This record gives sequence, C-alpha cells and structure tokens, in this order.
Amino acid sequence: MEVTATNSNEETNVWGGGNKPLNASYGKMMMWFFIVSDALTFSGFLVAYGFSRFKNIDSWPIADEVFTHFPFLHGVDAPMYYVALMTFVLIFSSVTMVLAVDAGHHMNKAKVTFYMLLTVIGGAIFVGSQAWEWKNFIKGEYGALETRGGQILQFVDGDTGKRVALEAFAANIISDRATHQSSNGIWFVGETSLPNFTVEEVKEGFAANDNLLIRGEKIDEKGHKIVLSREASLAKINDAVGVVEGANLIHNEYGNRLFADFFFFITGFHGFHVFSGVVINIIIFFNVIRGTYERRGHYEMVEKVGLYWHFVDLVWVFVFTFFYLV
Repeated sequence: MEVTATNSNEETNVWGGGNKPLNASYGKMMMWFFIVSDALTFSGFLVAYGFSRFKNIDSWPIADEVFTHFPFLHGVDAPMYYVALMTFVLIFSSVTMVLAVDAGHHMNKAKVTFYMLLTVIGGAIFVGSQAWEWKNFIKGEYGALETRGGQILQFVDGDTGKRVALEAFAANIISDRATHQSSNGIWFVGETSLPNFTVEEVKEGFAANDNLLIRGEKIDEKGHKIVLSREASLAKINDAVGVVEGANLIHNEYGNRLFADFFFFITGFHGFHVFSGVVINIIIFFNVIRGTYERRGHYEMVEKVGLYWHFVDLVWVFVFTFFYLV
C-alpha cells in the first residue's frame, strides 16, 4: 500500500515541525520541563530534611517556639501567625495570577494590568516578609549556652515554664574581651562579633536566681522539651563553653544546628524563586502596559509566567507543611 503526501494543513502541521503536543506551544512545553526538573530539586531538599529530622527527632526544635514574632507586636507570643499570613498572601497572589491569565484569554488589557500589579505586590510582600523572618531568626530573642558537645541550654522560669532571655538575669562582670580571630587561636574558628554576655556572666546570674531552670534539646513523649531540676541545672551549666545568640550555619540558639542549616537553605532557595518571579512579573507587567501582547494578538507570555508562579506557590505549601506544621 503506497502512502502519498498531501499539501493539506494537517499534514504540514504533523510533519513540518509545527505539531503541538497536548495542544501546547513550544514555550509552554519548555516551561513545563523546567517546572518538572525544579520540582525534583525541591523534592530532594525536602527528602533530605525529612531524613535529618527523623534522625534527630528527639532534639529537633519546635517550630511553634521558634517562629513567634509578629511585626509591631514586640514581646507578644504569636506562634506561626506571621508565617500563616505570609502563606495567605502568596496563595492570594496565585489567585490574582489566574485572573490575569483569564483576562489575557479575553484580550482585556486593563484587567491583565490590574491583576498583574496585584500579583507583583503580593510577591514583593512575601519576599519582604521572608527577609524580616530571616532577620529575627538570625538575631535571636532569648540567647542560650552551648556545651562542648554542641548541646544547647535554654533558660526558663520555674513557675511559668516560659523562656527567659539572658539579658534578664546575666551578671555584669567587667573584663577585657577580644573578638577571636583565626590568627590568634584555633586556626579554623573566627568571630565576626562578640556576644553580649560571657559564659561567666550567665553562670553567675543563673546561680543568683533560684527560680531559673535549664531546658535542654531533648523532647519527651508529649512533645515538650525536658526541663531539668534546679540541682541538675546547676550541674549542667558547668558544661557550657559558649554563648549563642540567634542562629547561623554553625550555631543555633533554638536547638539542633541542622534545623538552621535547612531553614536557610530551603527557605532561601524558595525565596530566590519568588524574587525571580517578582522580577519577571514586573517585566511582563510593563510589557502589558506598552501593549506588546496586544500587538502579538495573544497573552501567552502571561500564561507561561503564570505556570511558574503557580509552581512557586505550590512548593511553598509543601515547605510550609513539612517545615512549619509537621
């Protein structure tokens, strides 16, 4: 049976290089390829986080005790409230992106412009909120001591069980203090700045306040950190060798240092994606204002950047669930 070629539009579309799999353009297919590959990357990060947390399940910091800040509400205990607000803003920006894409399908330039602007504002608020959260996480709130083995010793009030900041009880001992540099001590250890208190000041202040107790990293069967007795606290504080204020890649006043490492890496990687999306959305926004897509006769570029934005929002749902809620 002999097959003859025809000049029909169908034959040209199939064999002439213009076929669209799943009725998607080349640009949308490439965006989907990028999203799939990026999803695998995030999956690897979250799996690594899960393994590390499971291995240190008895000493992993409790998110409700770490993320308690809220803007303009200093001293108010608001566990996870601001993170929940950030999540709502990002999800709402995904809704406005859907409306922008729909307006583009109807060639409504005014609505596309309006909803793209709302999407940019929502993304910018989220990025700014993440930066604010990082600042508080790095700065810390209470401070703690660290033992030679890397264990974190936090201080709580014996009556209320609430954490007590070092500045509330540390003694004032006048002494010469110098920032440690790799040239005058251990070659691989350096300090950018000194903590506000020395170990001796914290020890002396702790000994003078009989109501203070030490809370370690370990978690009991009910999910609460174990608080030592007064006698055990006095013995344990002698193991402390350093003061920790806030968190970085080496020290973490909230507990296991891996928690801080994953926090900076995963939320930072996602934040970079959101920031990139905001920049791209701003470019698309100005192109819409200039009428670029009106002249092209379609708003497919808005739809393609919308796919990326929805992916970023979806990833945050998983990050929020695994990192903050579980």
